[in-house]
Amino acid sequence: MTQAALGQALVPIDIIAESFGNPSPGELSWFIAGYSLTVGTFIMISGQLGDIFGHKRMFTFGYAWLGVWSCFTGFSGYVESQIYFDVCRAMQGIGPALLMPNALALFGRAYAPGSMRKNIVFSIFGALAPAGFVIGGTFGSLFAQWAWWPWAFWSYGIAAFGLAAFSLLAIPRALSDRPAVRPKFDAAGSLLVVAGLVLVNVAFNNGPLYGWDTPHVYFILLMGLMCLAGFIWVERRAVNPLLPIHALNSTVGFVLTLVGLGWGAFGVWVFYTVRFLQHTRNETPLMVSAQFSPAVIAGLVAAGLTGALLTHTPVSFVMMLSMIAFFVGVVISTFQPEQQIYWAQTFVSIVIMPFGMDMSFPAATVLLSNHMPPEHQGLAASLVNTVVNYSISIALGIAGTVEVYAPGNQDPVRANRNAHYAAMGLAGAGVMFGTVFFGKTLRKEGWKVMEH
Repeated sequence: MTQAALGQALVPIDIIAESFGNPSPGELSWFIAGYSLTVGTFIMISGQLGDIFGHKRMFTFGYAWLGVWSCFTGFSGYVESQIYFDVCRAMQGIGPALLMPNALALFGRAYAPGSMRKNIVFSIFGALAPAGFVIGGTFGSLFAQWAWWPWAFWSYGIAAFGLAAFSLLAIPRALSDRPAVRPKFDAAGSLLVVAGLVLVNVAFNNGPLYGWDTPHVYFILLMGLMCLAGFIWVERRAVNPLLPIHALNSTVGFVLTLVGLGWGAFGVWVFYTVRFLQHTRNETPLMVSAQFSPAVIAGLVAAGLTGALLTHTPVSFVMMLSMIAFFVGVVISTFQPEQQIYWAQTFVSIVIMPFGMDMSFPAATVLLSNHMPPEHQGLAASLVNTVVNYSISIALGIAGTVEVYAPGNQDPVRANRNAHYAAMGLAGAGVMFGTVFFGKTLRKEGWKVMEH
């Protein structure tokens, strides 16, 4: 459902934009960045709320919230305001922010740390991301081309309401109990981290829109960095911190850095690949959805492979392989000619990228989940999800800046390729960090495999 909400706005983005007077490319990126911003920003808070009020309660409430704001997003077709649409998309993103960490926390409580079942379940969870994107893009395109695009959001909202009701029945009672010792909510830390992440993200995504030489852009960035510095200061002294700084050792730092670089590259890749197919090769939204459909099968294969790798190889090795997959997929997409048969490079890139997604996400989640006590499973899951979704939004801002300021920005094809170069840089850095991480752990621990 998280990735479906991404696909339903991205693939038919040009048809949606017509309702708002065809905004500029910088404004179009907010259709995706605004959603990913709130998904990434509010995940940490929702993880702690799940630890306090119970993960099942927050999970069910997340579906209800998602349904309400999806319906409001659909009403943008009547309002005909891009700002209203962007705000509703941002509010819609809070729903998945409530869902994902609490869903993973329920898995964390249901399966023993290091068990093969747990590794398989987390791998399947990650495998559904490509399928969700393709399903969301397909139905968004169907409604946009053959009916009216708001129906994609209304039908999605109805599905979310149905899943909220179903989760009340399906999730076992044993997993719905609130913890005996409930942590207190870290209000100061929550306020500072939300303000900091939002301001930094707004600055990065407004940079290509208004120019980095505009005072309010870099002023917002400085304010955001100050809030994040204040957040770190508060968390070091908090009795019950939102983010226990002492738990962030070098291994956790490496893993989260790799997740950010890889998924940031993925966010740029998926946005600009869709734009390339529609604007350069003149494909319809439905055809683009069809061309992305092999990612569903590739995601399932990658999940099965990841489940096996996590039980037979070190996690650092899996993370390094995921970074290589991200890099190879982006490189193949970057250098595809304007007119070429789909099977030559586009298909290959679309098949490879799910291996990066479905190797990095389960590996990072299993690693952090196994390092956290049961009462902090929401925090473990939220850290990975925060980095995944926030990095997508930040990377889109970076790629947008490259697209606008790099030489040849008047040529749409070259501008698109320049943005792909930014994704190559992120993925390439991921390969280097992944290799260092694997070498470091191999030298320190040897070929250590998790107990299962």
